[in-house]
Parts: sequence; C-alpha cells; structure tokens
Amino acid sequence: MTSNTYHPELVSQEKVDHTGSNAAAEGDRDVGFTGVGLPNDVFGKEDDHAIKYKTLSWPFVAVLMITEIVSNGMLSLPSSLDAVGVVPGVIVIAFLGAFATFTAWLLVEFKLRHPEVHTMGDAGYILFGPIGREILSGGTIIFAVCAAGSQILTGQLALTVLSNGRLCAVAFAGVFTIAVAICSFPRTLDNISWVCLIGGSSIIAAGIVAMVGAGVGPVDPGNIVITRTSDFTTAFISITNPVFAYAGHFIFFILISEMKHPQDAMKAAWTLQIVSTALYIAFAVVTYWYIGQGVASPSFLSLSPLWSKISFGLAIPNFFIAASLNIHTAVKLVFVRLFRRSRHVHSHTFLGWGVWTFLILLANVAAFLFAVGIPIFNYLVGIAASLFAAWYTYGLAGAFWLHDTYHFKGGYEGWFKRPTMFILSVLTLLAGGFICVGGMYGTIYSLREASVAGELPPPFQC
Repeated sequence: MTSNTYHPELVSQEKVDHTGSNAAAEGDRDVGFTGVGLPNDVFGKEDDHAIKYKTLSWPFVAVLMITEIVSNGMLSLPSSLDAVGVVPGVIVIAFLGAFATFTAWLLVEFKLRHPEVHTMGDAGYILFGPIGREILSGGTIIFAVCAAGSQILTGQLALTVLSNGRLCAVAFAGVFTIAVAICSFPRTLDNISWVCLIGGSSIIAAGIVAMVGAGVGPVDPGNIVITRTSDFTTAFISITNPVFAYAGHFIFFILISEMKHPQDAMKAAWTLQIVSTALYIAFAVVTYWYIGQGVASPSFLSLSPLWSKISFGLAIPNFFIAASLNIHTAVKLVFVRLFRRSRHVHSHTFLGWGVWTFLILLANVAAFLFAVGIPIFNYLVGIAASLFAAWYTYGLAGAFWLHDTYHFKGGYEGWFKRPTMFILSVLTLLAGGFICVGGMYGTIYSLREASVAGELPPPFQC
C-alpha cells in the first residue's frame, strides 16, 4: 500500500512539505519556519510574525463549529419527521449525531498525526497523491461557495418575510451578500470567532423562540405520524436533510490549524455534537407536534406571521456569519495554497492583502450569482453536498484510520489486530459511498420532478 504520508521519524527540519505551495513564492520563504515539535506545521513558529493564526482556544472553536453547522439545515428537520414519521426520524437524527461524532474523532486524530494538513486537499494528497489533492481541494471550494449561496438564499427569504415582500428579492440577496463579504474579510479565524458568538447564539435563540411560537399558535397540534410507509426515493430524500444538517467537517482541518492547543480539538467537537443533536431533536419534535402534518421547509414559514418574523429575525445573524465562514474556508484554502511558507501569509504585504481581497470578492460574487442566477441552484447544492460533503463528513474518515493504522501500526497486521475499528472504518467508507450515490439520485430525481411540474423559478426573480 503506497502512501504520500508524512512520517515524523523520517523527516528532518529542512523537509519541504508537498501540500501544494506556490513555487513563485520561493524567494519569500521564511527561515526557521519548522522546528522541534513543529515539523511541517501549517503556520510554524509565529512569535515574530505580524499576523498570528494559532490563537484559537477550544471553546471558540466550538462556537465556530456550532455557527457553521447548526444553521439553516435545522429548519428542514420537522418536514423530515413528517415524511418518515417521528420515531424513525428521531432515531436517524440521533444516530447521525453519534456517527458524526465518531467521524469527527477520526478527523481530529488524523490531523494530530499530520500537522501539515490544512484542508481536505492536503489530506487528499496524503491518501491519493496529487490527483487526490486537486479533487478534494476543488470539492471543498465548490461545496463552500454553494453552501454560502444557500445561506444567501435563506437570508433573502428571511428579509423578504420581515419586509412583507416590499423589495425585490434579488436586492435583499445583494444586501445580504455585502454583509457576508464584510464578515468573511478578516485573515484569521480568531477575528471572526467573536462575531460567531452572536451567530451561534442567534440560531439557538431562533430555534427556541420558534418552538415557543409553535406552542403559542399551533396549527394542527398532535396530528403527527409515528411511522410512515413510503417508497425508497421519498424516504431517502427526506433523510438527506438530517444527513447534511451535520455536514461541516470539511472546515475542521482549517479550524484545528489555527488552535493554540490542537490536542483540545475533540473537546470542541464533543460540544458541537451534543448541542446540535439535542437542539435538532427538540426542535424537530416540538415543531412537528404543534404544526402537524404538512409542516413547511423551512419550518419557520409554518408559524404565524408574527412568530415567523421574530424567528427569522433572530436567525439572520447566523445565516450571514455561517455564509462568511464558508467563504473564508474557500478563500483560505486558495490563499495558503498560493503563499504557504511565504512572508505574505504572516506579514501585511501589498501582494498578500491584494490577493486576499480579490479572492474574498470573487467568492462572494460567485456565491451571489449562483444563488440568484441559477434556477436549479438548490438542486446543485444538493448535488455538491452528495458528491463532497458525504465524503468529508462521513466516508473519508474511515480512509484516514485505515491509512494511518497501516502506515504507523504495522500494515495489514495493524488492521487485523483492531477488528472493531477496522470494521467500523470500512463501514464508514461504505456509508459515505451510499450517501453520495443515494443523495445524487434523490437530488436528480427531485430536479426532474420539479422540471416536469414547471416549478423551477426564472433566474434573478424578484
């Protein structure tokens, strides 16, 4: 089994990483970037640098994770319960929460063994070589920009509801995109983390207020389905909502790279999964119970006009801050790829800030144009999530364990000495493939049905 992995015991301080730095920046290489305890670390020693990245504590990383992951995906969960029934729906949400915790642990362990990994693209190089790096890097950028566009559409909807539709929806999307661009502009995640306190709190508050609103103004209370028999396609399409409500692991490597103590990363992941799973189950069950069958997606639209406006208003900060984190992730990947180990990463250079500003503007414009200009954009988001998020959040974690156990713990014998982890890792890989293929099929099926029914909106619709 060949590998491009980094082996600490074989690497000298002078080893140059192979994760894709730009050859044009060779003349700007920092001296003494690596050192004892920091072989191939993404940002190296930062004592004398003007821009310091490794400043995040684990509580702030937890806040960033909650803000990015617990977002608009939560609003589709009540409709998922309506599609498959309360009991199977809750079981799926709880299981996926546990599964996402397991895969988060595998990702954290992989990152700690490979400090040179900054993004899924770097991990792809270790597993599959240069081709893997390009595919997983490109997938990260595509998915991050699509996810930001999805948040822009949700923000557009929120502003439309708050204003009673008095302004063109495209204008609302433009206003929302400007807010996203401003929030995504800081070079370090530490400068965004304080804003994320508002973003994380706002979606939790919005969810609680929405549950109160559903209880105060119920639509059809108690008219729920315990279990519902449906065909595979309908059931799987509904299940993809909770599957992708947990999809945010693609940002984990970047977050851990900017931690003061990366070994604390799992504390942040535990916090994320406990908060998200508890909130998802409570929100889905309470909302579905009081609204009843036919609950809308997003579920805020099923509330009375007053409670819908309050809930959307509270959630708006989360929508644009989560979008900014997705934009920041895509831009940071490209920026570090271009200037890795150069002074432009750690110093206030004209070239560094010029490229960063250009990339931020480019990513935000792309997200805006995709969101409002492509009639099938929501389906493209589903396709991107199936192609990439299914692997980033679930499948690849199994490959990480198989790779490292093979190379660090005795090859095939290392696998067979750990049968439980071996089986779980193989099943994780298979689950990623199943979600990928099933999600693609379900999304394309839904797109075809919407096209036949004439339900696709025109581009740039007010």
